[in-house]
Amino acid sequence: MNEPKIFPLDVWPKAAAAAFDPVLSPSPLGQKAVDAPAAAEALRDYVVDAAERAVLLLDILRERGNEQAEMTSRPLATVLTFGHEILLSGKGLKRPINYSLARVTPPPGAMIDPRKRPVVIVDPRAGQGPGIGGFHRESEIGDAFAAGHTVYFIGFAAEPVPGQTFLDVVEGQVKFFERVVEMHPDAPRPFAVGNCQAGYQTLMVAMLRPDLFGPVLMPGSPISYWQGVHGKNPMRYSGGLLGGSWLTALTTDLGNGKLDGADLIANFDNLNPGNTLFGKQYDVYKAVDTEGPRFLGFEKWWGDFIQLNGEEIQYLVDKHFIGDKLVRNQIATSDGRLFDIRNVTSPIVVFTSLGDNISPPQQTLGWILDLYESVDDIRAQGKTIVYCVDPKVGHLAIFVSPKVAEREHEVLMQTMDVIDILPPGLYELVVTPKVAGEPGAGLVTGGFLSKFESRTLDDIRAFGRNSEADDRAFAAVARMSEIGLANYRTYLQPFVKAMASEQLAEAIRAANPVRTQYTAFADSNPLMKPVAEAADKVRASRHPVAEDNPFLKMQEQAAAAILAGFNAFRDWRDKAQEQTFFAIFGSPVVQAALGVGEGVFEPRRPPAKTPEEREAQAATLAAYRADIGKGGPVEAKLRALLYVFGADRAYDERSVFAIRKAAPDLAALSIDEIKRIVRAQAFALLLDRDHAVRALAAMVPSPDDRRTLVTEVEAIVDAAGQPTPETAQRLEAIAGLLGEQPAGQRVGEVPKLAPQAEPARRRAASAE
Repeated sequence: MNEPKIFPLDVWPKAAAAAFDPVLSPSPLGQKAVDAPAAAEALRDYVVDAAERAVLLLDILRERGNEQAEMTSRPLATVLTFGHEILLSGKGLKRPINYSLARVTPPPGAMIDPRKRPVVIVDPRAGQGPGIGGFHRESEIGDAFAAGHTVYFIGFAAEPVPGQTFLDVVEGQVKFFERVVEMHPDAPRPFAVGNCQAGYQTLMVAMLRPDLFGPVLMPGSPISYWQGVHGKNPMRYSGGLLGGSWLTALTTDLGNGKLDGADLIANFDNLNPGNTLFGKQYDVYKAVDTEGPRFLGFEKWWGDFIQLNGEEIQYLVDKHFIGDKLVRNQIATSDGRLFDIRNVTSPIVVFTSLGDNISPPQQTLGWILDLYESVDDIRAQGKTIVYCVDPKVGHLAIFVSPKVAEREHEVLMQTMDVIDILPPGLYELVVTPKVAGEPGAGLVTGGFLSKFESRTLDDIRAFGRNSEADDRAFAAVARMSEIGLANYRTYLQPFVKAMASEQLAEAIRAANPVRTQYTAFADSNPLMKPVAEAADKVRASRHPVAEDNPFLKMQEQAAAAILAGFNAFRDWRDKAQEQTFFAIFGSPVVQAALGVGEGVFEPRRPPAKTPEEREAQAATLAAYRADIGKGGPVEAKLRALLYVFGADRAYDERSVFAIRKAAPDLAALSIDEIKRIVRAQAFALLLDRDHAVRALAAMVPSPDDRRTLVTEVEAIVDAAGQPTPETAQRLEAIAGLLGEQPAGQRVGEVPKLAPQAEPARRRAASAE
C-alpha cells in the first residue's frame, strides 16, 4: 500500500556546513603551515579571475535578456535549428487555432526516402514557445532525418486566437494529420511524437481519428495525473494546497482573459529552487569561457513565454490536473464523443524517466492499470503498448539532451516500423550499448541495440501507485475545487472582471519575477550599458586562474554548501507539503463533508466492457481460432518466428532487421500486410499453441519450402547472437516438425532431428 508517511522536518544535511567545518572538510590550503607569499599570490590570481568571470557572466545574462526581448517581439518565432515551411495554418480552420503545420527542411546530405512513414513532431504548449523537439541537431527531428523520414512539425504562435479552447486545438489538429496522410498516400501512417503536454493532446487526436495514425510516441507526458509515490512527485499536491482551480480563474481574469506562460514556468522552477536561484547561474560562472553558448541556447527556449486563453488552461486544470478525468472516460468532444484511449488502434509508446519529477513514471504509465485488467485484456483488445524507461535523466532532458537523442530517440526512430508490427501486448524497450564485433551489430546504425521484452501489469505496479485512500484524498480535492470555482464565479468574478484591463494585465506580466530575471539584465536597463564594453575588455585580456588554486577549491566547496542548503530546504518543503496535503484531504471528516468518504467514493477500476464489446471480442477470437490451419509459406514462416521468439518473450531488433536479407518474401510485404499476418499468427499461438505449431506441416507441404523456412528462421534468430537453450529447443522442434519426427511427440520437447536440422543440433549442443 502507498500509505502517507511522516517525515522528520530536520533534514539539513551535513554537506550544507561542510565547506566551513574543519572537521567535516579540511581546508584546501592544507594542514601544514601556510606559505604566506604563495597564498597571497594565489588569492590575487583568484580575485582577478573571479572578477573577470563575474563581468562575463553579467554579459551572458545581458545577451539572454536581449535574446528574450527579441523572441518576444516575434510572436511566430521558434527555436528550431532546422528550416521549415508552413503548410497549413490553424487560423483558417472552421474553429481557428494558433497552431500551424510545417514541413521541416532536411539538412544537407540527408537521404530522405518518400516511401518511409512520415514523422510528425508536436511541441508542448507548456509556457514556452515551440522548438524543443528540434532544439539541437541531435534531436527527435535530427534522428528522424538520419533514419530517412520526412519530418513535419506542429507548433504554435505566442498569442492564442480569441475564443480558442483546448478542444478546438485537439479537433483542429485532425486537419493537420489528414494533410500529412494526403501528402503520403503510399507510405505507412505517420509516426506521431507528442512531447510532454502535447503527448496527451496528440493521443486525444488519435482517439478521434485512429485511422490517421501509426505509432504514437509520448515522451514525458502525464496521463494519470493523480498517480505518484509518497516522498516524491510534489507537483501533484499543488491543486489541493492552492485551494483548487478558482485561483486559475482569478489569475486569468486579472490577465484580461489570458494566462501568462511565465506562471507555468514558475511552477517548474519552484520544484528545484537550488538550480533556479543558484545552480544554473553558478555552472555558467565557474566555466564562463565555454558555457555561454549552451546556456543561451537553452534559455532562448526556456524564456520564450507564450500565453493561453483562460478557457484553455481552466479546462486543463479542471479536467486533467485536478479532475484526472481522461483515464475515466469523462471527457467528451464538442459534439459529445467520449475520449477513450482504447479507441487508439495503433501502438502507443511511452518514454519516461525515473529522474523525472514533473511527469514521473507513475503518471506516464499509470493509465495502463486504469484501463486494462491484465496483459491478456490488452491482447484481447488488439492493443500494443511499449514503454522505455531512462534510469536518471530529468524531465527536460527527455526532450533536449543530445545524449538522450543519441540513445533512446535514435532507437525509437529506427524501430518505429518494428513497433508497428509487434504482436498485441505490453513491452518494455530495453536499450543497451553496442559492443564492437557483437553479432548482428552491422544491421543496426548508431551505438545502441534494442530489444522489446514482454512485460506484465505487475511490472507497471512496481513503479508505485496510489492506494484507494490516496485516490480518495485527490477526489476530495477535485470536489473542493468544483465548489470553490462555483463560488468564485458567483461572488467574486464579476468584480474582478470589472476592474480588469489589458493595461493591468500587461503590468502584471511585466512584473512577473520569471520575466524580470530576463528583462532586468537586458540592454533596456540603463545600468547594463557598460557591461558589454567591460566584457570585451576582459575577453581581450583574460586571466583564468590555475585549476589547483586553493581559493578556487574553496569556491567549489562554498557553492556545494549553498546548493546543499537549497536542496535541504526543498526536501523539507516537499515533505511538509505532502504531510499537510494528506492531513487535510486524507481526513475522513473533510472527505465526508465533501461527499467522497469511505463507502461513497468509488475506487478506480478498468472500464467495464459493454455486451456488444464482449461479443465483438469473442467473435474476433473465434475467427482467429478458425483460421489456425490456414495459410501458406509466408504465414507459416511468421508463425514459426513468433513461436521461436516466444521462448524468451522478447523481440531483438537485429533479428527483425535480418528479415530484409534472410527472407526476401517477407521483406517484399508492406507494413500493413506484415502487421495483419503477424497479428493472426500471434493469436493462433495464444489460442492453441500446440495446434498452431503442428499446423505448420500442413501449411508448408513442399520439402523445398520446408527447408527454406528452417534455414531462414535459423538465420534470422542467429542474427541476434547465440540463442538461449529455450530458443534453441523451439528451433529444433520446428525443424523436427518439418522433417522426420516420431508420431505422438509433443511440440516443444526436443525431437529427433531430421538431416536438414544439423545447424539447430549444433546450436542446442553448444547452448547446453
